[in-house]
Amino acid sequence: MEKRIVCFLCFLMAVCSWQLKAEEDPSAKDLLTLSGHIKDANTGEMLIGATLFVEETKSGNISNLYGFYSMSLPAGTYHLTFAYLGYQAQKVEVNLNESKVLNINLAPQTESIDEIVVTSKRKDANIRDPQMGVEKLQGKAIKNVPVLMGETDLVKVIQLLPGVSPTSEGSSGFSVRGGNPDQNLILLDEANVYSAGHLMGFFSVFNNDAIKDVKLYKGDIPASNGGRLASVLDVRMKDGNSKKFSGTGGIGTISSRLTLEGPIGSDKTSFIVSGRRTYVDMFLPLASDPQVRDNKLFFYDFNAKVNHTINENNRIYLSGYFGRDVFKNNFSKMDFGNRTFTFRWNHIYNPKLFSNFTVIGSKYDYALASTGGGANGFEWESNLYDLSAKLDFDFYLNPQHTIEFGAQSIFREILPGLARGKDENSLYNEIKVPQSRSLEHAIYASNIHKVSDWLVLKYGLRVSVFQNVGAGTQYSYDEKYEVSDTATYGTGDVYNTYVGFEPRVGASFILNPSTSIKASYNRTFQYLHLASNSTSGTPLDIWFPSSPNVKPQRADQFALGVFKNFKDNSIETSLEGFYKKMNNTIDFKDHPELLLNEYLEGELRFGDSQAYGLEAMVRFNGAKWNGWVSYTLSKVERTIAEINNGETYLSPYDHTHDCSIVLNRKVGKRGQISANWVFYTGAPVTFPVARYEVGGDIVPYYSKRNAERMPNYHRLDLAYTLSGKKKEGRKWHGEWVFSVYNAYGRKNAWAINFVRDDDNPTITKAQKTYLFSFIPSVTYNFKF
Repeated sequence: MEKRIVCFLCFLMAVCSWQLKAEEDPSAKDLLTLSGHIKDANTGEMLIGATLFVEETKSGNISNLYGFYSMSLPAGTYHLTFAYLGYQAQKVEVNLNESKVLNINLAPQTESIDEIVVTSKRKDANIRDPQMGVEKLQGKAIKNVPVLMGETDLVKVIQLLPGVSPTSEGSSGFSVRGGNPDQNLILLDEANVYSAGHLMGFFSVFNNDAIKDVKLYKGDIPASNGGRLASVLDVRMKDGNSKKFSGTGGIGTISSRLTLEGPIGSDKTSFIVSGRRTYVDMFLPLASDPQVRDNKLFFYDFNAKVNHTINENNRIYLSGYFGRDVFKNNFSKMDFGNRTFTFRWNHIYNPKLFSNFTVIGSKYDYALASTGGGANGFEWESNLYDLSAKLDFDFYLNPQHTIEFGAQSIFREILPGLARGKDENSLYNEIKVPQSRSLEHAIYASNIHKVSDWLVLKYGLRVSVFQNVGAGTQYSYDEKYEVSDTATYGTGDVYNTYVGFEPRVGASFILNPSTSIKASYNRTFQYLHLASNSTSGTPLDIWFPSSPNVKPQRADQFALGVFKNFKDNSIETSLEGFYKKMNNTIDFKDHPELLLNEYLEGELRFGDSQAYGLEAMVRFNGAKWNGWVSYTLSKVERTIAEINNGETYLSPYDHTHDCSIVLNRKVGKRGQISANWVFYTGAPVTFPVARYEVGGDIVPYYSKRNAERMPNYHRLDLAYTLSGKKKEGRKWHGEWVFSVYNAYGRKNAWAINFVRDDDNPTITKAQKTYLFSFIPSVTYNFKF
């Protein structure tokens, strides 16, 4: 521990020494700073990842998550180019005789090639950036990909990227490089989203009309984020149109949506509100079956955001998300949903130092109950909420060093389950699984170091601290996983602490303007875990924290890749290899009891796991065609002493082969054809492989853990988009989207059950359950 602390102090000293060197260097004193914000000229939206290129020095920089950029240069006259994909590049001549603030408004291209869904920050960003395994999507381009029932869904698009696979058909859960779904940190405006699915996961909670920017970090997680092993999905909402009032929306097969945005008073304040709701339940009263008429089945979500520019150096943002699913029939009802809020204050101390202070809240809860009272009346609830504060800094030390540092603290409370009778006549007694409370803290620092024209380094360190806090009850278990002791702690008592040191290192070796080799290493810790009996996940899954019995999971990931561009960067190719070693991997004993189990930790088993593989991708962006082809070859294994007799077995998220093809073709002036084809190896499962008779009963004999596989999965989706005619002065613009999910009607297995034959009890049959066959849909989108 002492050695680690010394290493961290040395790292901080190194950061300080860079600043002192810059102050002492006479040439550094002569540097002047050009800074400002890069915005959309039509809406005032801050552009994330917009580029600044200086022709005289052949160097540049990019805007941060809030559109702010900073560049240090010697005094002189410079020709600058500001650019962002889908916008007209703007060239500016600047006489830099003193430090200046230069705000840039980029105009969207009115006639442009179709956007590619996966975009880069600049044409050669995939070559120069030291970070690996990062995919960026823009909300306005996600809609090009055909999806289920016409519902545009960023999670379904993410599942088409290399190294990412769905946990089951139609599910909004996803596995990154063999990781569990709970190993993905999902953020909406920096707030945790604990359950990202609607309608049992068939749709995600993200309304694409309200989304501005999406980034997926597949393992090379920045030091500013932590708490998960596999990935970070960072979703940013639009800020709202500060220039004029406008709206977008759509009417689809199962839902409709509407987004409104505009200025409040002046262009210093803007808002955006966005709502979506399904309406299948509205037609149920027309059903011929009386038992169906009173049923309810719908979801809704609502996004809202307000931002205000106090002055050139201060901006504040307030955003929130509210979503709910409701199921109800004559016997029972269930509802679940997320709520988040984010308050942010951007402050510019000087042209080189940018800060962001954030207060974040998030809550996920579900309730299950009978619709009637009396003896059989019951109700069951569970919830999780957290409250956190975060302070981040961007320090543009000099042209060679861009430093990020900050700290975060989270308080989290979990009620795993509370079940009781609805009234005094109920037969059910109250069952309450004790609440858990915890604190999670972190400090971090990282640096992007431009060593030379051919070498860029990225290195940093995150130190995380996790603490279990009372009031609470803690059980101890013996070698047979039976309760051996009980301890009770008072409110505020800290009774367990874990410390994690998480180094992050990356490098980009630029061989020539179109070729580079990248390498990275990072370590991550995870202190919050998910108990689930299903790979697809359900709303009733249980989150639980690390404790004296449950050590945090840890992952060390190494990656090496080759990146090559062709035809003026219009074709990007990459080949990445990765190896991930994970310790304290959590799995469950055979036939675990997870729901309403006060002794859940006794159902857990711990060991090690590893994941390794190759990811290949080709992306292209032409005048008529754009899209990508991705292929992943991987293997994910676990070794846990008490499972499978200690023998290594496959993870349920292992897919040997995973291939996706996404194509968009412009047709005429108003049309576009889109298609995607998906194939992946069936997931490992445990099936009965034999049977024997005991006392006249047939008893199945199961294979070793995950020794069998589901059938291979493949599917083709198609869509045709027809835009309305463009007329001068027309404010209303519409388009029709005709799409087909699973165009050739493949009946992919969702579940396989083994049952006795009705005619011959000595014969066991396999029954396949599939969810979707050929599903057409029509959506009308509009904006004004």
